[in-house]
Amino acid sequence: MALQFFLFILTVISTLVAGAFQKGINIFEEPWRIWEGFPFSVSIMAILLTHELSHYFASKKHRINVTLPYFIPAPSIIGTFGAFIKMKSPIVTRKALIDIGASGPIGGFLIALLVTIYGLTKSEMILIEHRGIALGDSILFSFLCKLIVGTPPEGKDILLHPIAFAGWIGFFVTSMNLLPIGQLDGGHIAYALFGKEKHKKISLTLIILLTVVGLSKFYLYNDYFVGKIFDILRENFWEGWAIWAFLLFILGFNHPSVIHWEVHLSKDRKVIGWIAMIIFFLTFIPVPFKIN
Repeated sequence: MALQFFLFILTVISTLVAGAFQKGINIFEEPWRIWEGFPFSVSIMAILLTHELSHYFASKKHRINVTLPYFIPAPSIIGTFGAFIKMKSPIVTRKALIDIGASGPIGGFLIALLVTIYGLTKSEMILIEHRGIALGDSILFSFLCKLIVGTPPEGKDILLHPIAFAGWIGFFVTSMNLLPIGQLDGGHIAYALFGKEKHKKISLTLIILLTVVGLSKFYLYNDYFVGKIFDILRENFWEGWAIWAFLLFILGFNHPSVIHWEVHLSKDRKVIGWIAMIIFFLTFIPVPFKIN
């Protein structure tokens, strides 16, 4: 527990630094201004903490031995590489698998939704004066931007407040976790809903698709029709998906067997699983980062 607490404090500090950096503050020259990163820090930490504690309490409910969350501080623009918990005993039933797999993404998503809505009320439109990295939109984030901030006219874009940026990260992390592959949260849900064989086929198919769309930028072609398909993929998907697919392949696309598969999966648990998949669809960002 001491290690988890230490990592949590370090991550609070690193996200404070990241939040201050986003406001143009050099904490090496003005270290007392680190507290200006508080809005971003408390927002991103609330999303991550809710996600991991939802997993933790769902695991405890089903009497699964699990650790408290390990947070990972990082010297980056968001100050963290996320968090995780370690399960020390197997998951016994599909009901437990749904509860544990879906609780984190749904809990984190709800906080991210509140954070995003509030953050967008503090965001503003600005003139695009230089080239740089722009954030892509999910269906839900794009809808909220248009509803709260409005549609930017030609030559303008939305400058996200740090709180809104934390909400964007929350959506992005949620969708990444809900990919129905391997032992990701979405993989747990897919395994519980469809079984071992279908889960394996879904995982492998998605890894191949992510690889294809990620590498489409580098595909050399002569055929007109095939070339057009790859042009569409190149324009609408991020090349980083190939790296993510490779990591997921290395981690493994199989899923450990549930001990008591025969235990009935109730209708309400199936509904929870499908709600999580709808959240994945709403928060998925085909091109998370792009160059203006």
